[in-house]
Amino acid sequence: MPKVEAVYASPLERTRETAGAIAKALGLKVKLDKGLLEADIGDWTGQELKVVRRTPEWKIVHSYPSGFRFPGGESFVEMQTRTVSALERLRLAHPGQTIVAVSHADTIKAAVAHALGTHLDLFQRIVISPCSVTAITYSDGGPTVLSVNTVGEGPAPQPS
Repeated sequence: MPKVEAVYASPLERTRETAGAIAKALGLKVKLDKGLLEADIGDWTGQELKVVRRTPEWKIVHSYPSGFRFPGGESFVEMQTRTVSALERLRLAHPGQTIVAVSHADTIKAAVAHALGTHLDLFQRIVISPCSVTAITYSDGGPTVLSVNTVGEGPAPQPS
């Protein structure tokens, strides 16, 4: 397994907790990065999912996310751009190194879709489970997806 040089997390508590356990095991400290935050859902913040699912906008979230903006929040395109930009910034800060970036399901799915060259409207087809590992290697030549949604023990994904 390659040596992990840094652990980053979204500032939200659930990602900080996960990143904290990883960092502790590696003898590192967690660095917070707002670029790893989940989508800003604006006016939907604090609403129960069962209520939001009954809105006409809910279908758009799943069928045409690239054309949707959360009321009072950001669009999926903005979230994907922010996330991919944060990962590129972190890559440049750690050339040739392995880092861990702990984020949220939709932001990870958006990063995977970007790395695969898959349109954002298809990103809901990617499954990201809580505490799963998705490994993407980034280089000047572009990203390569090594694994998606890995859970459990096993060898670290490596480029071939």
